Amino acid sequence: MTPTDPALSRATPVPLGPTLNFSEVNLTLGRTTILDNVTFTVRPGSVHALVGPNGGGKSSLIKTLLGQMPHQGRLTLQWPGEPGTIGYVPQALEFDRGLPMTVDDFMAAMCQRRPAFLGLSRHYAGAIGDALERVGMQDKRKRRMGALSGGERQRVLLAQGLIPAPQLLVLDEPMSALDEAGIQVFERLLGDWRAVGITVLWIEHDLEAVGRLADHVTGLSRRVLFDAPPQQALTPERLLTLFSTHPRSAAR
Repeated sequence: MTPTDPALSRATPVPLGPTLNFSEVNLTLGRTTILDNVTFTVRPGSVHALVGPNGGGKSSLIKTLLGQMPHQGRLTLQWPGEPGTIGYVPQALEFDRGLPMTVDDFMAAMCQRRPAFLGLSRHYAGAIGDALERVGMQDKRKRRMGALSGGERQRVLLAQGLIPAPQLLVLDEPMSALDEAGIQVFERLLGDWRAVGITVLWIEHDLEAVGRLADHVTGLSRRVLFDAPPQQALTPERLLTLFSTHPRSAAR
């Protein structure tokens, strides 16, 4: 019998997530150009970071991807099979902290069609429990959302982005409110998503974390200023150019 080729045994599985193609994407609100001829590709199954200054168009680009803002140009998702699920984790959660809403109530409202006041449905109870366990919030399911710390609320947001299980995950500065324990949870999740081939598009300001954890980095300040692996993208010269550009006043 011919021995198994070691290279074949280490073959990378087919990614679950799609390829994202942004081609000459433009967005103008009134007389203000938000995105100017944005073109880059996110490889399937990769962790792709989007970095740049505040007001540079990162969140607006995410909103065009999610169908929340009009745009010109082409934005396509190429799935490996049937179209899958897109998960989204926002930067922060705005709500009335006086509401008597527990973590379970919030997860029910976000993840199931059944009204949250009727409790968790059997269909989602297991998935919600697993997601909260993955982010270290299983023991705080009965706590009010308003009584949680900012880092704990961010972990709950991470959990809701996992239901139903996504093949494309869009993250808008998920580390911004996390404490050290939460950051460790997030970094472990990133490794899990990469291992199973989920495509991750990740807005992040922590450039040290991007350098360690991302497969590819796009620098965006109204237009794409660089698009490369971290070791090539995060050089002092490129970062100086990126963060010294004024996206609102730059000439077209």
